[in-house]
Amino acid sequence: MFGRKISATGILLLFFVVIMSFNVNAQGTTIILGQDTDRRPISTAVPFLSIAPDARAAAMGDVGVALSPDANSTYWNAAKLPFAKDKFGISLSYSPWLRQLVNDMYLAYLSGYYKLDDRQAVGFALTYFNLGDIQFTDIIGNPIKDFNPREFAFSGSYARKLGEQFSLAVSGRFIYSNLSANIVLPNQQEAKAGITGAVDIGAYYTKDDLEVGGRPASLSLGVNISNIGAKISYSNENEQDFIPTNLRLGGAFTMDLDPLSRNALTFALDFNKLMVPTPPKLDSAGNIIDGTDPRDKTVLSGIFGSFSDAPDGFGEELQEFTTSIGVEYKYRDQQGRDVFAARAGYFNEHKNKGDRKYFTVGAGINYRQFGLDVAYLIPQSQSNNNPLAETLRFTLSLNFEDKTESASE
Repeated sequence: MFGRKISATGILLLFFVVIMSFNVNAQGTTIILGQDTDRRPISTAVPFLSIAPDARAAAMGDVGVALSPDANSTYWNAAKLPFAKDKFGISLSYSPWLRQLVNDMYLAYLSGYYKLDDRQAVGFALTYFNLGDIQFTDIIGNPIKDFNPREFAFSGSYARKLGEQFSLAVSGRFIYSNLSANIVLPNQQEAKAGITGAVDIGAYYTKDDLEVGGRPASLSLGVNISNIGAKISYSNENEQDFIPTNLRLGGAFTMDLDPLSRNALTFALDFNKLMVPTPPKLDSAGNIIDGTDPRDKTVLSGIFGSFSDAPDGFGEELQEFTTSIGVEYKYRDQQGRDVFAARAGYFNEHKNKGDRKYFTVGAGINYRQFGLDVAYLIPQSQSNNNPLAETLRFTLSLNFEDKTESASE
């Protein structure tokens, strides 16, 4: 089984397994003979931070920056938290990962929030990525040790309303990535766990007093810059890689379909761009002919230069935006609580920047405080070896309203 045994010289295959889930190439300047040099996908370290963790957003094409707030808002845009309907919420998500390649990789996500009052809220999130069990061997195949590569990130968020319709949030994140078990590489460098930190900054605007055809409607807009942080290293300070600093912006529009507000439809659209350097243009021998090696750039120059550093100019910069579009139907009970949801979406990435294109579907049910959501990914390319095929996500949620406020109403 792929991923069960690995030689010391093949330790970088661990990075390949993770990056395969995003269908991108290595960030450095290595080139494979015969490779299409017009395709320059952007890659980063710790790409698990870019995997949509919860089933609701995943079922809508990975859209989420402006969706109505829930316990998973810390990942998408923590600024939504003060607008949550309930006082407290918690969510647990699980996704088997790359089932077409291995059978023991998974992503787990635990998140929650608590409203301090009507204007401010705090949130937390723990992301855990397990790459399965492997066995390290020497160059001739003799066992060295067994190991379980794993990564995790812990986040804390604070959000505050600055008006009745607008809020801001800041999040802090600790990131840990251990892929190597401190094994000594053939060049005598000792591989080590990567550790770094990052922050997110988010903003959210919502207007819920609109009308369409005499029926209630709402419009929400959001922007979030995530994982603004130092580079991470797995060997020494001279070999550091960018983490996935990402700009996400989008909107969501919700309208009631009947006078009693029992049925509602939401349309959402997100745009994303990694704020890290674009790989340089290389010749067939792997030499840089246009651009700069990303490892030669500082964090700030990489972030601020990410909108103007593409070797092919503005046209290539536009290729680096991904698009997510989703739709959600909800049925509510007489008290206005969500009972059932059906969802669908589409994710699109330019062929020169990774070529991830897939449809998503999903559903959700709620009973009192409990909720269950499921999402399923359908690659646009139905090739037998697509690593994202048959990706499932499951989310369990628990929400508590403020009984004091409910009684007063």
